[in-house]
Amino acid sequence: MPTILDAPPVAIQRDLTALAEALTQQIPAKEEGNLLLATWNIRSFASLTRKWTAASSDSPKRDLRGLRAIIEILSRFDVIALQEVKGDLRALRDTMRFLGEDWGFLMTDITLGEAGHDERLAFLFDRSRVRPSGLAGELVVPPERLNVLGEGALRQQFARTPYAVSFQRGPVTFILVTLHIWYGDREADRIPELQEIADLFHDWAKRTNRFHHNLFCLGDFNIDREGSPLFDAFTSKGLSISDELKNLPRTIFDDPDDPSDDNFYDQIAWFRSGNEALKDITVASGGNFDFQPFVYTDTNLTRNSISHRISDHFPLWLEFAL
Repeated sequence: MPTILDAPPVAIQRDLTALAEALTQQIPAKEEGNLLLATWNIRSFASLTRKWTAASSDSPKRDLRGLRAIIEILSRFDVIALQEVKGDLRALRDTMRFLGEDWGFLMTDITLGEAGHDERLAFLFDRSRVRPSGLAGELVVPPERLNVLGEGALRQQFARTPYAVSFQRGPVTFILVTLHIWYGDREADRIPELQEIADLFHDWAKRTNRFHHNLFCLGDFNIDREGSPLFDAFTSKGLSISDELKNLPRTIFDDPDDPSDDNFYDQIAWFRSGNEALKDITVASGGNFDFQPFVYTDTNLTRNSISHRISDHFPLWLEFAL
């Protein structure tokens, strides 16, 4: 049985080489004066079939070549917020084994309950570039903020509790909060969680400002479009999404030539003005990364099949100048 550390077959190595070259062209290099943050909802990141190419009868469909592609992408960033890490950690363990001792991860336990989908939230980080600076915890809604009167009010705790970790790069400290908003049965089901995130973040940013800590929110917000009630709830207290990431496809099923097909599922957000604004850090560049042209090129796999082997979401990234 092959392992993640083995040399891949020639055709797969060609794909991985092309993928690495595309990443080098599209994503800035790690330099002394920059910070590279990313968020990625990796579809059901759980178990792994330890074959280079999983057969149609294999379960799970994620295989070694798919995981090697995921690892190549992850390695280009300093910190990556991950959503849909599941209870089974086989793929994550192989990822860390391949990345080596310069890499670390922090994550929550699985979220119990039907709405939690057995999911974890996690951060992967390059230890040679950043280090945890002390804070780690899950965001829990204070009891007095639950069951308040009013349309769109949150009636219970988050379906998947947001996860916060503070990191430091040089003199700059930044708190990252990753989340995966509950999709629900209808659009309105998402509004209470989005509104509560907006409220909590506004209060938190005012407190952390005194210590010059920068606060970022990364993850899958399940916001369909700008200007929707979901978008309005999330931005109601001043949280702002990045201009660099607007109008970019979020999933492999989006039509890049059809603006009406845009969605805002995945985001990196922060406060731009007032005491809550970023300190000692500015946006330099950003984008998504479409891995599809560089993976499984010797197969006839559909987009849906590729989504189970790699992901249905693209990674989103931002480069910050320190």
